[in-house]
Amino acid sequence: MPIYAYRCDECGFAKDVLQKISDPVLTVCPSCGKSSFKKQVTAAGFQLKGTGWYVTDFRGGQAPATGTAPSTGAAAPAGDAAASSTPAAPAAPAAAAPSKDGGST
Repeated sequence: MPIYAYRCDECGFAKDVLQKISDPVLTVCPSCGKSSFKKQVTAAGFQLKGTGWYVTDFRGGQAPATGTAPSTGAAAPAGDAAASSTPAAPAAPAAAAPSKDGGST
């Protein structure tokens, strides 16, 4: 169950409340009794642990030992060499076409 932070706009009373997501939002301040008790926006208080998460597998720019590269979900625009960390491969030279007379030039 998540912990929600509440604060009263009238008296400044603050309290952390353990509630289910489906529980109704509290509105009445337990300190002054007025209906100015509001839920505050706070940072998430959990951490993803184990393998398969960015923090454990891809931090530092190295891919896991399985040989797969980390995916960011966004492709670099074509022709933007600065966005790519690997240089573009040079084009292979075209094979020389045989001359019409069969000899070499």
